[in-house]
Amino acid sequence: MCNCGKKRNQIKQQSPVFNQVVNSQPMPSPSIQKKPPVMFEYTGKTALSVIGSITRKNYRFNFPGDKQLIEFNDAGSMMGVPVLKKITN
Repeated sequence: MCNCGKKRNQIKQQSPVFNQVVNSQPMPSPSIQKKPPVMFEYTGKTALSVIGSITRKNYRFNFPGDKQLIEFNDAGSMMGVPVLKKITN
């Protein structure tokens, strides 16, 4: 027969740290700073639609040389698209 419950109760009674963790309020989440979007230029020949890997936002490049602001979270995956070039400031 298992006495897991008995051992758990012993730990609760002996460990003030356990009681503090269990009885504490959740920590407030830190404020999240939004990173600025990143500019990309389309270098292909026709048009291109790409879906951001994180935000799932649809980005449409209508013609060669078209530039779009891409959410920072999606920029990493856009760098993997051969016909998109990141524009630096």
